[in-house]
Amino acid sequence: MTDNAKIRINSIDIRERIIGDGAPVLMIHGWAANIDLLQPLALRLSRLGYQCYMLDLPGFGESAEPPNAFTIFDYATFCLAYLEHHNLQSAHYFGHSLGGRIGLILGAEHTNRIEKMALSNSAGIRIQPPPHKRIRLKLYQNIREGLTAVGAKALSDRLRQAYNLRYGSADYLKASPIMRQTLINVVNQDLLTYAERVSLPTILIWGDEDQDTPLWMGKKLESAMPDAALIVHETAGHYAYLDFPDKTASIMHALFKSA
Repeated sequence: MTDNAKIRINSIDIRERIIGDGAPVLMIHGWAANIDLLQPLALRLSRLGYQCYMLDLPGFGESAEPPNAFTIFDYATFCLAYLEHHNLQSAHYFGHSLGGRIGLILGAEHTNRIEKMALSNSAGIRIQPPPHKRIRLKLYQNIREGLTAVGAKALSDRLRQAYNLRYGSADYLKASPIMRQTLINVVNQDLLTYAERVSLPTILIWGDEDQDTPLWMGKKLESAMPDAALIVHETAGHYAYLDFPDKTASIMHALFKSA
């Protein structure tokens, strides 16, 4: 067992944790999370005969931020570099929320690197804001552009700060400038067309009380993906795998061991 080792990948200092022996499983956390929230599931998987590889993604936990704002594709590429670092030609995959986004890209474009996949409460479907929010955003953008055009950049910047404080999400407000732009890059990327190209066997694990990635998203991903099955944990929320870690580990074990 390796606990909180520090490694460097692509010039970024990363915290990782590896536990267990057996078939490798790459485990990726969600936004604003870290490997500590993967640990309960990883411990159960390790007892079932898996070696679990976990890392704090760049900008999260104890890992350094990327030098520039990442896109979701940058995170997918970084995960491939992590596999290379450990000389892993392929691995099973578990991703939660943001980790689900990454899994959709890996499963669609790097099928030789991912064997089978389990995604819990996966993000990746872009939600169109309601009309009143689109109108408000368009008006705000027009005003800022007008202020900039007449040389009132300082006023435009103050308007931006006021707008973000009033309407920005908690994740956005707490993030550094680099991670704020990273968040914008990530959430604005719709991955449904990538889901349609994920042909490897996939289990979608969801909570019926998830408010962040509602259950309808899981149903939509299941219908889009060629070889996916949706399993719903009743009474679970956005961290369905943590609400039912034993059940989730058993489901993953059945998938990974299947022919």
